[in-house]
Amino acid sequence: MEELIQITRQLWPSMCPEFEDTLRNSIVREIIPKKQLVLKEGQTAHHMYFVEQGCLRGYYLREGNEINSWFMKEGDFVISIISFYTQMPTEEMIETLEDCVLWSISYDQLNELYFQYPEFNQVGRLLTERYYVLSEQRTQNLRKKTADERYRHLVTSFPDISNRVPLKFIASYLGISFETLSRLRAKKW
Repeated sequence: MEELIQITRQLWPSMCPEFEDTLRNSIVREIIPKKQLVLKEGQTAHHMYFVEQGCLRGYYLREGNEINSWFMKEGDFVISIISFYTQMPTEEMIETLEDCVLWSISYDQLNELYFQYPEFNQVGRLLTERYYVLSEQRTQNLRKKTADERYRHLVTSFPDISNRVPLKFIASYLGISFETLSRLRAKKW
């Protein structure tokens, strides 16, 4: 929880102690084993998570194939964006890839914090901007970069990914075949 509080302090340095206490009382620590679905297709995402420990993936199904859309690890926020903000059922699934320690807050609790502490809206806006930029970068990488460039970018931003995420998931995320990923990994830069 302390890392989450620290991130909030960095984004909102003049945070009042009351807010910190309210946040501490609003979030719930969850320990979720490896290979568990945190969110299933057809469910509505009622919670946002902060990753204290572990790694997760977001994916959806297309013609029976799993298409990986993101990986998150320690220090990241995990959310099914469309479902959480619209409070509608999702097509996305969220799965733990490792044993995870997560801190969760409900949609209603988060909105209550925004209402009670209007300055906290700044934190929400900054985090939304951060993750929107990451999403746009991924979209541009898929459209503009070669498979080799996409792989280099991924291992630069997440150096231990191949030790934490199955290679078939990485290949899917990069939009390439498992064989192509194997060739890229064999190259020396």
